[in-house]
Amino acid sequence: MRSEQSPQLVRPPVPDTAAATAVAHPNIALVKYWGKRDEQLFLPRTDSLSMTLDIFPTTTRVRLAPRADKDTVTFNGRAATGEALRRIVAFLELVRERAGRAHRAVVDTANTVPTGAGLASSASGFAALAVAAAAAYGLGDDATALSRLARRGSGSASRSLFGGFALWHAGSSTGTAAQADLSSYAEPVPAARLDPALVVAVLDAGPKAVSSRAAMRRTVDTSPLYEPWARSSGDDLRDMVAALRRGDLDAVGEVAERNALGMHATMLAARPAVRYMAPASLTVLDSVLQLRRDGIGAWATMDAGPNVKVLCRRADAGKVAAAVRGAAPGCSVHIAGPGPGARLLAGDGR
Repeated sequence: MRSEQSPQLVRPPVPDTAAATAVAHPNIALVKYWGKRDEQLFLPRTDSLSMTLDIFPTTTRVRLAPRADKDTVTFNGRAATGEALRRIVAFLELVRERAGRAHRAVVDTANTVPTGAGLASSASGFAALAVAAAAAYGLGDDATALSRLARRGSGSASRSLFGGFALWHAGSSTGTAAQADLSSYAEPVPAARLDPALVVAVLDAGPKAVSSRAAMRRTVDTSPLYEPWARSSGDDLRDMVAALRRGDLDAVGEVAERNALGMHATMLAARPAVRYMAPASLTVLDSVLQLRRDGIGAWATMDAGPNVKVLCRRADAGKVAAAVRGAAPGCSVHIAGPGPGARLLAGDGR
């Protein structure tokens, strides 16, 4: 664990017209984040581990607007409203508080991943916003501090700061709120001799009927299976880190599949049940089992939605994609590899 002292961020003078553009990619958790212990600070109940993808980037530009009396947010070419606007403005308030600046901002963000469908759009979205806003307001570029900042917008965004595989530390449950906040961040995890692919089957690109936040809360509060799963998730994380370090993709896949199916079992046991799996999801899961019977290494994982992701070797990705298409005709299938971390783009006078 890193020191709990606040990082020393460099805050050079920021011009009133400062602007910055950042891009970030979604990540898919292989050991899941499901459940918060602090909803204000976005502190998770368990550690989690993910792979950042090289597809579906979010690009976000933040420009200071010193004469504006409110923030302006454009999302995929349209003015943001409702909960999406509220979350972004609340995040900007946090950035302004840390930067000691009051200027409002103009935010223009564009997703290439379906939003609210269990495909980690909030992870890429808030990671890109954190990097762009921190640069525009002069907060500096310390990666750990940016990971903590992104977490306050969306917990999984803390992991999209980093490319490849990343571990998000749940942090300490003792001490002050400030100490707890400092203790929860993501960092890269080395992986030896791996050439993985993730085949993403988009079975339903529409928004979920039950949001991840509401489903997490209901699961933690009412599911008798949640606490046993949370305890076993610690074992899964230990096994996953060891498998990555020795380059054992079979073990990585086995851990990822059991962790994901266990998480969905906790939701099905909630009162009332939360069911994200659709009939097509089960058909795709069956196709993954058949692939393994046929000697092809393939392992499924699912997040808060019906869409299925299948981990495999890059050399097998075409066969896996074909099997998934055959199991769910008409679905959209994408092949991803490990992607880059969030980063600033050149321009904006920077």
